Amino acid sequence: MIVKPSKISLPLKLTFLIFSMVLNCMGLVILQLSQEKITYGELGLLESFKDLPIAFISLFAVSFINKTGPKKALILALTIVGLCSCLLPFVEVFWFYKLWFAIIGACFAIGKICVFGIIRNNISDEKSLAKTMNNVEASFMIGIFVVNTGFGWIISSQYSEFWKFGFLLIALLAVFTIFLLSKIEIVESKPMENKSILSELSGFTTPAVALFLGVVFFIVFVEQGFNSWLPSFYKNHLKVNSFFALQATSFLSLFSYAGRTATANIIKRFALPKYYITCMILIIALLVTIVSIQYFESEDSRMLLFLFPVIGLFLSPLYPVINSKMIAQVDKDKINLFTSLIVIFSSLGSSVSSIIMAILFEKQLLNYYPLYILSSVILLFVISLIYFTVTNRK
Repeated sequence: MIVKPSKISLPLKLTFLIFSMVLNCMGLVILQLSQEKITYGELGLLESFKDLPIAFISLFAVSFINKTGPKKALILALTIVGLCSCLLPFVEVFWFYKLWFAIIGACFAIGKICVFGIIRNNISDEKSLAKTMNNVEASFMIGIFVVNTGFGWIISSQYSEFWKFGFLLIALLAVFTIFLLSKIEIVESKPMENKSILSELSGFTTPAVALFLGVVFFIVFVEQGFNSWLPSFYKNHLKVNSFFALQATSFLSLFSYAGRTATANIIKRFALPKYYITCMILIIALLVTIVSIQYFESEDSRMLLFLFPVIGLFLSPLYPVINSKMIAQVDKDKINLFTSLIVIFSSLGSSVSSIIMAILFEKQLLNYYPLYILSSVILLFVISLIYFTVTNRK
């Protein structure tokens, strides 16, 4: 029995919305804590407390998910996120943020593996997978918008000192999502027994898989440069206030949402590789325009405020499109293990990117920010071309 995508779509969208809000509040936390004499070096490492647990727990989470089933494991992860969101407003010390992000990261690893597994087990063909993934991942971008806009209003109001109480609303949303998940029936695969994780991983040691994981790494590497650090770039380099920095970044998430939603609606008309490459070319064109404005007109031009968000329109479809293309080729009984590899390389890309961004901010090299992003995108473009060439030969 294959479940209709429409029946599982809402709880999965809400799941990604919740994880997006708790993961992408990093930009807000960096902005707020940087005003409390905490260095950018420390804040850059804070990102690692979120990303490294995601990478570390992913392989171990596979066995747990296989035993409990993705539905029960996902409900457990959301329960822990809800409890953590209730605790955050009442703790002031910096070390708790490290612990908080580590727990959230571990829950996200479980949650993402479960969501990808549920989608793969209930949807068969490649383009339907791409459509559903873009719809679900689009909600991730709405989470970024909600965090930046909602918390932006709070920190710019007379109640700015109570900004952390906004996390209580996330906890309520987690309770509602758990209720929805408990009511739906899904198809769950029965993984192969009596095989160790290492022996099953050996089946993924092919050039195509290695290149795919490299592509995933660099997509998240590029995305992280926008999602967590763009507000601080706007404030420190373009000299806008905290509220406008967060709102301008919200437009990035809106364009990203539009990009994934549009992709979900039109993807069946195009070959996935051609669609992906077209998006990459448009990203490079926009970044070249931004770099030209910065170096040949004005390095703090207000045009940058409006051009950066447009990149989200073409950057956001890359991750779900490339994932759906590869996941559709993976056996259902191995999807949890393969998703764990995606989660690991995604988290490593995020962590490495944030550490490099922290160095740029610490050394006051913000005028190189657009050039850094452009270089990363060109490298991603080259690896993607090699990946598609290898897969086409097969």
